[in-house]
Amino acid sequence: MPTALIIGASRGIGRELVRQYLADGWRVLATARKSEDCAALGAMGAHPYQLDVASADSIAALGWNLDGELPDAAFLNAGVYGPRHDGFPTQDDFDTVMHTNVLAALRLLPVIAPMVAEARGKLAVISSRMASMGARSSASGTLYRASKAALNSVLVDTAIRFGPKGATCVAFHPGWVQTDMGGVDADITPAQSAAGLRATLAGLDPAANGAFLNYDGTPLPW
Repeated sequence: MPTALIIGASRGIGRELVRQYLADGWRVLATARKSEDCAALGAMGAHPYQLDVASADSIAALGWNLDGELPDAAFLNAGVYGPRHDGFPTQDDFDTVMHTNVLAALRLLPVIAPMVAEARGKLAVISSRMASMGARSSASGTLYRASKAALNSVLVDTAIRFGPKGATCVAFHPGWVQTDMGGVDADITPAQSAAGLRATLAGLDPAANGAFLNYDGTPLPW
């Protein structure tokens, strides 16, 4: 039975990834910050772990709890958008977005990637097309864009470090998705996004290590 690890599975795309992997017969390890969300994941059939991605102690505890696990597929999905304006960011705005979207990855990926590499599996971070500098045509969401561009940099470093050891590491744009972040007017549902992400990840070979891709597999410029 293959194993999937979903970091940030309480709702939206993460929750849908859990549902679809379980439906396909996978064993699923899933994290959420709140105990009630962990209980809901357990009721779905996943193995839940409580994780606050902003806490170094919580991340260390997750690493201990996952000792010996060999995920065939892993998604780092936890993230926040931050302020819905492009005015002067407060220190709290900056810290919340950067700690959740960047610092968490700097701490989590060195924990997760060795497990994925040992399984010769695949690891994905949920980034955003908004991180792309080559495809940028708008300056809105500056703080979020900066955080996801930094996340992409962390992913590339992870790919360089762990690709030769067996992990295929990629960054994904999940599409414009009808979630709390994307809103009801977005293009696709969480089910469509998750299905595309899963299919694309499953079809990747080691040559894709370090790529930035749309959920349907289309390459994106950095």
